[in-house]
Amino acid sequence: MKLPALEGRGFLPGEDPLDRFPAGSPYEPLDELGRDLPSLLTDDRFRERIATIDLPPLGDEPVSIAELRLYYVRVGFLASAFINQVGLPPARVLPRRLAIPLCEVCSRLDRPPILSYDGYALYNWKRFRRDEPVTLGNIDTIQNFVHLYDEHWFILVHVEIEAIAAETLEHIAKLSEGLDQKDHAMINQEIVEIKKSVSRMIAVLRRIPEKMDPALYYRTFRPYIRFFEGVIYEGVAEKPLDYRGETGAQSGVIPTLVALLKIPHRPSALTDHLAEMRRFMPAEHRRYIERVEALEDPRGHADKGVYNELLEALATFREIHLGFAREYIARWVVDPRGTGGTPYLEWLGRLIDETRAHKIA
Repeated sequence: MKLPALEGRGFLPGEDPLDRFPAGSPYEPLDELGRDLPSLLTDDRFRERIATIDLPPLGDEPVSIAELRLYYVRVGFLASAFINQVGLPPARVLPRRLAIPLCEVCSRLDRPPILSYDGYALYNWKRFRRDEPVTLGNIDTIQNFVHLYDEHWFILVHVEIEAIAAETLEHIAKLSEGLDQKDHAMINQEIVEIKKSVSRMIAVLRRIPEKMDPALYYRTFRPYIRFFEGVIYEGVAEKPLDYRGETGAQSGVIPTLVALLKIPHRPSALTDHLAEMRRFMPAEHRRYIERVEALEDPRGHADKGVYNELLEALATFREIHLGFAREYIARWVVDPRGTGGTPYLEWLGRLIDETRAHKIA
């Protein structure tokens, strides 16, 4: 089975994201607001001020996908800043000047109207030197909530992991060819290569503590990526709405590996949640994971050691994630829910156990 093509760089955009709108664009004021957002958020009157600003609406003229994504990033950050401003109780009404533009751009992007992982990470980076790779040291963020490099680092670690994952998807495509041809040597070779790329992702993930302080994460910028609970989108919907906040569970990387390896996670509120997280992924990512799910199970064609090493690498990635969840969230907070609104400690532990349980005996 031939897998659908993505943009050419895994789940990252095929072309580097726009870091500003073109000169003369009607959307240029959003760049200024985005630049000033961390400073504006230090003022308790931020909500009052932003509710009176007329954001440039998406017009009828054609808009490129890169411009739509940057518009989503800018407006998505403003909306999450408004609802979850640090130091104030969560707002229950998103004013029409924010709600209408956010809902319009998210409708065009076929996604729920809240800032998710795609807007926070996948479309939120730029390279210093375009002739060098998408790696830490050569990338920076386009938009932030706070004046702290800790937030940049948090986002950029995820961006490099996504860049490495592009190689993973290339090997999954070759693995699918091996499955079609019943070529056991090819299948084993591609599983080895996938394990190597997962190991590289693990090495990058371990770097989180280098430039991210646990106390700063919890107090300063984590609140801004939390879920919306009981929020009225003024001018759009009269009933309060709930949406999951930004979370790494909205990345396509790990779900793709789970789909490839056919790891049988026991049906529960956890699996329901993971399925729901796909709603917050770009539509082409959702379709890609569905096609990987439809691939033949490589388990019966792979050598035991090769297959089990990949499962162990995936379990290790999840273990490191769980360790950071304890260090950066659980030790600071009473609320057991993560930014996506879930009991993350219990769930992450279960995923690790079920991944290891799938090894070939």
